[in-house]
Order: sequence, then structure tokens, then C-alpha cells
Amino acid sequence: MKNRHSNLAKSRGFTLLEALISFMILSIGMLGIASLQAVSLKAGKTSVYSSVAMMKADELIESMRANTSALASYTGAGANNGCTGAAVCSDAQLAQDDVFWWKKNLKAGLPAAATTVVTVTAPVAPSKMATVKVDVGWKERNKDAAGSVDRSYSTIAYICTEVPC
Repeated sequence: MKNRHSNLAKSRGFTLLEALISFMILSIGMLGIASLQAVSLKAGKTSVYSSVAMMKADELIESMRANTSALASYTGAGANNGCTGAAVCSDAQLAQDDVFWWKKNLKAGLPAAATTVVTVTAPVAPSKMATVKVDVGWKERNKDAAGSVDRSYSTIAYICTEVPC
């Protein structure tokens, strides 16, 4: 009986030590999962911004394809000419209106410091294809260091300016 009692005395606190070690291993695993979640959220936000930039650039190019007679007017700052509904606007006014609303919608989907550059290169004879380049830039918060990271999206499209092309 004395031998059994001495074995119990030797193993006293062993279960508590096992529980503490298990808790420490579990805590390290949970910290790893939390870190992975933070990286995932950052990558998800970057992906959303890139998708918005791509969709909005394609939206402007499609507006340009529908209004080929005023391609040069798409390079300006844009103006709210009220060319919606039953309003009658010239092709150039419609282009300025398109650019105004495009920039407004783009800035709503991207961080506040979004920048845009639209370049139109007229066709060189005998070609009837104008070259359009749309650049969208924005700044994202840098989670790894203080400050921000510059991001951008650029696309080039060829737009037929005369029929037949």
C-alpha cells in the first residue's frame, strides 16, 4: 500500500503539466491561423480593387466604342453635361459626360487617391484603328510597413473609327 501511495505522490501535478503544454501548442496554432486570416483579408482587398479598376477601364473603352466620332474628347477631365434621359448632347459633350461619371464611379470603388490617364492615338492611314490606353492608379495601405503601396492597372484597346473597318 505504501508503494502505491508513493507512486501517486511522484505523479502529482503531471496532468496539469500536460494540460498546460497542450494549451500552449493550441495557442501557437491559433496565432498562426489569425496571421493567415490577416494575410487573406489583405489579398482579398487588393483583388477587389484590381477587379474594380479592370471593370471600370473596360466600361470606358466600351463607351468609346459607342462614340467613335469623339474619341479625342475622352482624354479630358470630363464634365457633367447632363447627357442622361431625354437630354440632347453632341458627341463631344457625351464623351465628356461619360468621362465625368466614369471617374466619379471609379473613385467610389477605389481608395481616395485614385488617378486616371486616358490616351488616344489616332489611326495612321491606311489603318482605321485608333489605339486607346487607359491607366488607373491607386494607393493601398501597406500592412507590412508604414505608408502605402502604389498599385495600377493598364489596358490597351483598338477601336475602329470608320465603317468598314
